[in-house]
Amino acid sequence: MTKRDDAALFGNRFLTVPAPSEKFPEEGMAATDAMRLVDVDLAMEGDPQRNLATFVTTWMEPEAQRLIAENLHRNFIDHAEYPISAEIEQRCVRMLADLFNAPGKTAGCRTQGSSEAIMLGALSLKWKWRERRQAAGLSTDRPNLIFGGDVHVVWEKFCRYFDVEPRIVPLAENKYTIGPEDVEPHLDENTIGVVAVLGTTFTGHMDDVVGIDKLLRDVRKKRDLDIPIHVDGASGAFVWPFLYPDSKWDFRLEQVRSINVSGHKYGLVYPGIGWLIFREEADLAKDLVFYENYLGKTDATFTLNFSTGASMVLAQYYNFVRLGRQGYTYVMKIMQDNAHALADNLRSNGRFEVIGSDLEQLPLVAFRLAGKHSYDESDVAWQLSAERGWMVPAYTLPPNAEKVKIMRALVKETLSREQIDRLSQDIEDACRTLDDKGAAHDAERAQVKRGTGY
Repeated sequence: MTKRDDAALFGNRFLTVPAPSEKFPEEGMAATDAMRLVDVDLAMEGDPQRNLATFVTTWMEPEAQRLIAENLHRNFIDHAEYPISAEIEQRCVRMLADLFNAPGKTAGCRTQGSSEAIMLGALSLKWKWRERRQAAGLSTDRPNLIFGGDVHVVWEKFCRYFDVEPRIVPLAENKYTIGPEDVEPHLDENTIGVVAVLGTTFTGHMDDVVGIDKLLRDVRKKRDLDIPIHVDGASGAFVWPFLYPDSKWDFRLEQVRSINVSGHKYGLVYPGIGWLIFREEADLAKDLVFYENYLGKTDATFTLNFSTGASMVLAQYYNFVRLGRQGYTYVMKIMQDNAHALADNLRSNGRFEVIGSDLEQLPLVAFRLAGKHSYDESDVAWQLSAERGWMVPAYTLPPNAEKVKIMRALVKETLSREQIDRLSQDIEDACRTLDDKGAAHDAERAQVKRGTGY
């Protein structure tokens, strides 16, 4: 029997040869072999359950996983063939509009995460501003958008891709969000909107949406400038309604005209699914909606993508009907309680300062070393990863707070109290190792997660 025959009968030939990577393979392999080849590669990655950098959901119920698996073949955009999927999308839009306290009939859509939702929402801001300017016979060649240094990088991408001047409000040490006093100097007749973040990726806090709303209402009266707010609720818009229901940040505020949220973050759905919700139908610029006859049915589409799976839309609807307000509140409170427990543990060991846990915040812990050490937060992150496999990012804050380096641990549904206590002990053990050996090598430190936009 040849070696090839032995592999077919007893094992997998890829175990002794490199995986295909440069050239398209001439021959195929058995389905089991192909599956094991990929599985062996993935085994070298980090464990998603110990990835405390990512906001993205890493666990769903078996029933939801079954629903997803059984519908992976559905192309969501084919509304003529899959009208129920399209109807379920609009059910989710209406439910989110209700959750965000929309005053009446609204418009909205599913997107490929919050990045697409932000691009579409910001495009509508630009188009609506242009409509107002053209109606008044004024120039439309210098639009600008105001946001703080606490935003996700996608806002800067939008400005670069779609020719809008970014007016970025810098942060400062101990000031990690923005308010009306920061926004006011940047306002003018060319401002298409102001972005307020609900749950920043840096520290998990919210911009002063109430104060910015009041400022813009005053500007509308005194200067006849109607400048809308877009709330970037990528993470927070699935947290605040359940943990802080009396906190006003949504359509209860008059100038809030659109909101984005990521279903694949605290919406508790696997990637990638996002949502864009408008206060009312008139806030969606009509020129951005395309009407096309596709496969015998006229569809209205508002999207940067076309073909995409329906399964995550269905998974989002599953969560809405499975959990309801009561269930989402329960899950969010569990995560918040465990975040508070981790914060208490970090404070009690005397090595760390916890940032802003007395404020409304996402279920996370932002912390930094207290006092002087021979190592810094990046060294702790590396040592923690090397010793126990925890992935906790260490990063500097945006200008003008770039001298502040912090760590951030997201506390998600899968992180139990037992794991919180183990993580706390592992952080303490990593620090003890660094006490003895000193700072990590530059090559080690370079491997630390340093971004915040996961």
